[in-house]
Amino acid sequence: MITITDRGAEKVREFLDSNPQEGDAGLRVGVRGGGCSGFQYVLAFDTKREGDMSFSSHGITVLCDGQSFPYVTGSTIDYVDALTGAGFKVENPNVTAACGCGSSFRVEDEEQVSAV
Repeated sequence: MITITDRGAEKVREFLDSNPQEGDAGLRVGVRGGGCSGFQYVLAFDTKREGDMSFSSHGITVLCDGQSFPYVTGSTIDYVDALTGAGFKVENPNVTAACGCGSSFRVEDEEQVSAV
């Protein structure tokens, strides 16, 4: 399961209200290879696709493709507005290492593969 905080849900609603999407849009959470630690998060506003997992959190639909799900299961999506910038932040319990800038991460399975 993937959840979203109250503040994160508020920001998603603001975006969806100001940029209407066709169909029932939600927040897509995924990963792709890249960055100095191995994976990077991909967040986008999208509609459900075949094979997606779908969760409802604070009235927001959270979507995730099957390949990304093992890497982000249990995560919480928040919206942070700080001196260093504003944007969505993923709190992921699966992360075992992250780069200094926080834009990429590694999970335990990836570390085991790298050690071989």
